[in-house]
Amino acid sequence: MTPQPKRSNPVLAACLEELGWSPKALARKLNKVFGPGTVAESAPYHWRDSARVPRSPLPVMTAYVLSQELGRVVSVGELWQGRAPESPMLIPASGGMELPWTAQGLWKIVEDWVVGGLIDRRRFLAISGSGLSAVVAHYLDGTAGRGIYLSQGMPDTGEASLIEQIETQLPQLQTLDDKHGGARHLGYIGAQFRSIGLLLHEGGYSGAVTARLLRALAEVGQLAGWMAFDATHHGLAQRYFVTALRAAHQVNDLPLCAHVLADLSFQAASRDHPADAITLGEAARRASDAAPAAVRASVLSRLAFAYATAGRYMDFQRSRTLARELIDEPLTGYEPRWMYFLTPNHLDCQAGYALVHLGMVQKHDGITAKGRTLLGQGIDLLQTGAHDRSQETAHQRRALYEGAWLALGNSARGELESACQIGEVAAERLTTVRSPRSADLLRRLATDLRRRQRNPYVRSFLPRLEQALQATNRG
Repeated sequence: MTPQPKRSNPVLAACLEELGWSPKALARKLNKVFGPGTVAESAPYHWRDSARVPRSPLPVMTAYVLSQELGRVVSVGELWQGRAPESPMLIPASGGMELPWTAQGLWKIVEDWVVGGLIDRRRFLAISGSGLSAVVAHYLDGTAGRGIYLSQGMPDTGEASLIEQIETQLPQLQTLDDKHGGARHLGYIGAQFRSIGLLLHEGGYSGAVTARLLRALAEVGQLAGWMAFDATHHGLAQRYFVTALRAAHQVNDLPLCAHVLADLSFQAASRDHPADAITLGEAARRASDAAPAAVRASVLSRLAFAYATAGRYMDFQRSRTLARELIDEPLTGYEPRWMYFLTPNHLDCQAGYALVHLGMVQKHDGITAKGRTLLGQGIDLLQTGAHDRSQETAHQRRALYEGAWLALGNSARGELESACQIGEVAAERLTTVRSPRSADLLRRLATDLRRRQRNPYVRSFLPRLEQALQATNRG
């Protein structure tokens, strides 16, 4: 019998042997759970055979994956013999959410939010590919079925005032994001979400009250997910979105389900995962078939952005045109209150930054003439938007985000004076708007401008931009 080689990390070696995995199989599992590119396929060989400890947070990720597969806890200390660096408790956004699409499954997820509370030290890592599709699979394959709660009237009881108070504050919560960005009040919105979850967890309400609480949980969860996305806490955002989707499902609110799926699609596209974005966006479109026109238009605009990130220009144009036609028609029937933001100009500006993205990709690929044309079209649309609004008006986060895209488009097209002028207005908003998603766009602008410092406008503006961005890091 050939003797087994001595392994420098016998605990890891034993876990892999028990699972029948090679180190490459471990790497592939890590990439499947946490997203492509998490770890090189050769790295776990060094962990097992050369006693190397990977960079944080890979020690925690590896312990989590092995624990899940083995069905028992493999601690970080045990796996790496006390040599792994400390890191927060990291789990994928799907952790604990692989439950049946039933009311009982939702109650378990709500309980997790409630129990976590303000002392929750977990950090949720964004998922993609099969990990992401698994938590929304029933809406991808059409097997979601129906929830058990139906829209019902509200009995005249003492519970009515509580429900009315919760529902009345929903539009006010939305203005916090519009004015200050997702990062500033995310903790407060999360507390509101948990407070509704606590009421559901305690239970004892009639079916009518429970249904309205669930709808409120879904609406606040969607808002919290959007704000976490704007704050670039992508795993946390996915967790909020999936919870909101499940809550909307239980009250059979298909328009809200479609809206949440479209948010997940937009997030995936913004993270450069176009395949996920298209899968989710097309599921949102199917879910929105019977929704009011404004919902269908919003879903189609998000799907158009997904197609743009995948380079599917014709599909982008078709979806964008359909969305614009829907919103141009007189709106009839019930339009959900959470669609308050949708206007023809909002759709135009979404198409604008999609075109800027397409143009930048075309230029990068050497298709210069086509790239300049697309950039010009995107710039023209974004010029009509919110980028130059006074700082005293509402929707400051939108103004910052669109301004950052418009500055990027002008820079990519070589219009450096305009890029600097527009970028300066956008950078000034960073003092009052905490939107790391928008700040990331301005960092891309700064990177682009550093190569152009011979230009006098760039030479004057770039130091101020970098100073503003450094201030956001300190904040």
